[in-house]
Amino acid sequence: MKWLQGTGTSGGIAEGPVYVVRKKQYDIRCLPFTDPEEEGKRFEAARQLAMERLSGLYETAVSRAGEESAQVFEIHRMMLEDEEYLDCVREGLGQWNAEWAVDRAGKQFAEMFRQMEDDYMRARAADVEDITRQLLSFLVGREGEDTDVSELSSDGPVILAAEDLTPSETVRLDKSRILAFLTAKGSANSHTAILARSMGIPAVAALGPELLSVESGTPAVIDGGTGIVYLSPDEETQALFHGKIEKNRLYKERLEQLKGLPSVTRDGRKVAIFANIGGEDEAKLAMEQDAEGIGLFRTEFIYLDSSDYPDEETQFRIYKRVVECMQGRQVIFRTLDIGADKQADYFRLPAEENPAMGIRAIRLCLIRPELFRTQLRALYRASAFGPVGIMFPMIASEWELEEAVGYCETVQKELKEEGIPFSGDVELGVMIETPAAVMISRSLAKHVSFFSIGTNDLTQYTLAMDRQNPEFGRFFDPHHPAVLEMIRMTAENAHQEGIWCGICGELAGDTALTELFLEYGMDELSVGPSKVLELREKVRKI
Repeated sequence: MKWLQGTGTSGGIAEGPVYVVRKKQYDIRCLPFTDPEEEGKRFEAARQLAMERLSGLYETAVSRAGEESAQVFEIHRMMLEDEEYLDCVREGLGQWNAEWAVDRAGKQFAEMFRQMEDDYMRARAADVEDITRQLLSFLVGREGEDTDVSELSSDGPVILAAEDLTPSETVRLDKSRILAFLTAKGSANSHTAILARSMGIPAVAALGPELLSVESGTPAVIDGGTGIVYLSPDEETQALFHGKIEKNRLYKERLEQLKGLPSVTRDGRKVAIFANIGGEDEAKLAMEQDAEGIGLFRTEFIYLDSSDYPDEETQFRIYKRVVECMQGRQVIFRTLDIGADKQADYFRLPAEENPAMGIRAIRLCLIRPELFRTQLRALYRASAFGPVGIMFPMIASEWELEEAVGYCETVQKELKEEGIPFSGDVELGVMIETPAAVMISRSLAKHVSFFSIGTNDLTQYTLAMDRQNPEFGRFFDPHHPAVLEMIRMTAENAHQEGIWCGICGELAGDTALTELFLEYGMDELSVGPSKVLELREKVRKI
C-alpha cells in the first residue's frame, strides 16, 4: 500500500479505480508578420464563441451545483470583457498571430494573480488559464474541447486524476461516471473545488506530480476531508473506509425514505419544500427528489440559450412541458430577469457602470412591453395544463407592481377574446429582493397572492456589496442581523395581509437557519433539487 497526502477540498469517501487524464496539448506557434486586422477578427470570433459557451456552462452549473457556485462562469465572462485583458491581447495582435497573443496575455495575467499575497486571489490564476485554454481551443479548431474527460474509456465509475481541472471541465463531467477528483495542483479556494463541493463529489487537490505517475486502473480509496489518498490499500485500510462509506450510504438511504412524507415539524408545523430550477431537465430532477413544487423557474435561461428573442410559441412549449412534468404540483415562474450578471447580446443593452442596479428584470420588461406581453401570454397559456404562479423580480415601487399586474389582466382579456384556454387561478407574486420592497411589503401584499424572498440580491442591496466580488469575503454576510430582520419583517407583513411567504434564495437551504425561518412563519422554502430531502429531514427534526 502507498499513500499520498494532499489538501481535502470536498468532503466524502470514495473507493474505486484511478483514471489519469492529461491535457490536450495545443501547438501554439509564434507567427510574426501577420495581418493584424484578420487576426483581430479571428480573436473576436473565438471570444464570442467562448462567451456563448460560458452562458451554457452557467446554466449547467446552476442545475448541478446551484446558482451561487455557478457564478464562476459569470466571472469568466467578465474577464473576457475586461478592458485591461483585451488591451493586452490586442497589443499582441499587432505583432503576432491570435493564438500566440492569447497565450501570452493569459500567461501574463495568470502570473500576476500568482504573485498576489491573498490565497483566494492566487487561486484566480486557474480561472485565467481556463479562459485562455477555451479561447485557444476555438482558435485551433477544437470546438471548445480541452481535457480528455469526455472520453473516459472505463467500464464503470472512476476516481478521476489530472494535473488540474478547470471549472469548465468540472461542470461538464458526467457525475454518474465520477467517484471523486484528484489533482496534482489546485487549492481549496479554487472555483473547481467550490464546484466539487456543490456537486457533492469528494475531491483532493495539491497531491503533487507523483499523482500523474499512478497507473490508470490502480485501486484507491480517498478521504476528501483529510486529503489522504490510499493507493492499492490493504485490507485493514479498506475495512476502515468501508465503514465510513457504509455510514454515508445509510445516510443517503435514510433521505430516500423521506420521499412521500410531509415536510412537517415534530409539533405539527407544515412547511412546503419546493425546488429552484433553470430548465426542463431540472424539473425531472425535482420530481425525482420529491420536491412539492417549483418555487423558482428562472425563465431568463430560455433567452440566454437563444440567439434571438424566443417567440411566444417557443416559450409556451417549454413552460407547458415543465408544468406537465410536475404532475399537478405548482410551478412558479419568475418573469424575465435579464441584465446585471446575465446578458444576451441581442438585447443590445447599453453598457452600465453598475449593471446590478441598472436596467434589469421588471424595469426592462416595463420599458419593453412587447417583450413582457409575449412572455406573459406564453405563461398564461401554460397554466391550462397545471397550477402556475407568476412572480415579478426586482420590484421597488408599488406602481411597478400595479403596471405588471395590469399587463397580466390585459393578456388574460386578449386570450379570452381569442378563445385560447388558460387558468383563472394563476397566483401572482413578488420576489422580494430590494430593501425598498421590504419596507413597503404591506402595501405590495394587497396586490398579490404571495411573496418569495430572493436572499442573494436582498443581501447584496442591504449590505451595499456586489455579491459577485470575491474580495469581500467575510464582509458579505448573509446572516447579518439586518438581512434576517428584513426577512422577518417581510413574512410578518405578508401574513398580516393574508398572503403566504417563502424564500427562494440560497439561505433557504441553510439548515442552520431553518428553525429561525419557521419561527418567522415561513410557509415555503425553495432550494436546489439536491437539497430537498436534506431540508425535509431538518424540518422533521424540529
